[in-house]
Amino acid sequence: MELMERMKKTLLVAGLAGALALTFLAWPGLGLGSGPGLAPAFAEGEEDPNLDQTLSAGAAVVHGERVLTAGHVDMGPRFVDGKWKFLIHDDVAKADANATSVWRYPAETVFHLFDESQLPAPEDPAYSFLGAEPGQGVWVSPQTQNPDVVWVGWNTQDPEVMEQLDRGVTLTLLGVQGPGVMTVFLQSGSFGEPQLLWDSRVAEPQPLWVDVNTHTHANWAFTEPGVYLVELEASADLIDGTSVADTQLVRFAVGSDTAPADALAAEWGGAAAASAQAGAAGAEQTGPAATATAAAAPAAGGDPLVPILIGAIALVAVVLVAVFGAAIIRGRRAKQRVLAARAAAGADGVGGGPDGAAPGAGVRP
Repeated sequence: MELMERMKKTLLVAGLAGALALTFLAWPGLGLGSGPGLAPAFAEGEEDPNLDQTLSAGAAVVHGERVLTAGHVDMGPRFVDGKWKFLIHDDVAKADANATSVWRYPAETVFHLFDESQLPAPEDPAYSFLGAEPGQGVWVSPQTQNPDVVWVGWNTQDPEVMEQLDRGVTLTLLGVQGPGVMTVFLQSGSFGEPQLLWDSRVAEPQPLWVDVNTHTHANWAFTEPGVYLVELEASADLIDGTSVADTQLVRFAVGSDTAPADALAAEWGGAAAASAQAGAAGAEQTGPAATATAAAAPAAGGDPLVPILIGAIALVAVVLVAVFGAAIIRGRRAKQRVLAARAAAGADGVGGGPDGAAPGAGVRP
């Protein structure tokens, strides 16, 4: 009995230590994670020179229907007439030396994946989250650019956005409507495991933290041809203390025979429709998402010490979140005072941006 009690105490201490470590790692700016409850920040293919870009502050925001079948495009926030908007940065014009890149509205834009974008689902069980049988064709907008396929990514690099962001942007998948499964994942290096970011079978919002001045591309995979509506929200805190958010439907026409006009005309059926689809697909869910769900489920009839341990871990996590949250708030206020002082100094002809750089030059605070 004495040995058993010592083992229980050891488990409790280990659990509390684990809570401390996990909370530290998950908090943005303190460890390896990205944000509270957000997907972690993964490798972004830094070896790809195409990810090195600087956006123009004067890029136009244009209206007009546009079907993108190849070339480079990013989704991201932009201020339009002083209002925070989630738009699509159409960079495919780079193929024409006389053209310029523009920002477009998602409601007027379609990403069209032809059948040539199909890749066979790998036999590796690590890719079972795709929702396709090994060898089955999956339509993919790839992480590494293929000049014949539209290359879909996201960025937080608009100069005005970088100037006004406090830390970064939360990009949240709210729902997906479509005939099959959509997954978005990163492949870090030649031998790295696939890292799932978004899964259309998950009914709950799936937030992803994106630091300021970030440019990322991932694999967008679709198991069936047809029209997909992807509801995404871009939200952030600004350095003036205000919070902003914008939600848009991103439109995909998957398959050569899928008409882009159908994608443009498609209407969102609402959260209930998306949840019903997610529930039906999730009945056979496998891979990382299913594993995480199973791991989170409590075991029935377990040792009575387990709920005590879980409660203790949760209490430690809450305390640490409160402490770190207060520290961040104090840091933000201090930063705002510094920015105000710099602005005042600039009005007198002294100083500039951080470390001598011009204001809004993209240097992260």
